[in-house]
Amino acid sequence: MTEISAAVVKDLREKTGAGMMECKKALTGAGGDFEKAIDILRQKGLASAAKKSSRTASQGLVSSYIHMDKIGVLIEVNCETDFVARTDDFQELVKDVSMHIAAASPTYLSREDVPPEVLDREKEIYRGQVTNKPAEIVEKIVEGKVEKFYSDVCLVDQIFVKDPDQKKKIKDIVTEKVAKLGENIVIRRFVRFQLGEGLASEPKSC
Repeated sequence: MTEISAAVVKDLREKTGAGMMECKKALTGAGGDFEKAIDILRQKGLASAAKKSSRTASQGLVSSYIHMDKIGVLIEVNCETDFVARTDDFQELVKDVSMHIAAASPTYLSREDVPPEVLDREKEIYRGQVTNKPAEIVEKIVEGKVEKFYSDVCLVDQIFVKDPDQKKKIKDIVTEKVAKLGENIVIRRFVRFQLGEGLASEPKSC
């Protein structure tokens, strides 16, 4: 079996805009042949998905999801036309992302939304956890921990809860829908409510 390096997968992702897992599958299916992998992705429609990301998405849906009257999610997902917004595929995506938010409780939409002060504090904690290592090794370890932090708290970087074995991230399932529906799709914003969240526990009466 041909070994596929992370660097080649990254190069294919940058060239096509397809998700990391889709790029790796394409390279594996192509026996490591880069150009053949591009053809595979083009056949699936994934290679053109990135080109649509610059197009304006002002239609879509504002949707809600309630889980057992304890957790509520309100989300806005945009596409380019009302026609696509009314398709089963688009509505399924909105529902899936809403359910994911309820289950995974992301704090931010994307890594760009993480405040610099929050990221700096995390990095300092990670550096403090590493001792007796050269500075360049420390920074590599910190970089890896930061990536894990993003995958924990950022919605688009989280592993989709309905498909954990495939290791697909939320941004990957969005890319797949872009490829299938032929329009730019953007998760614009969300808010998650959990019953009693943030309330201090009241003392029990004697």
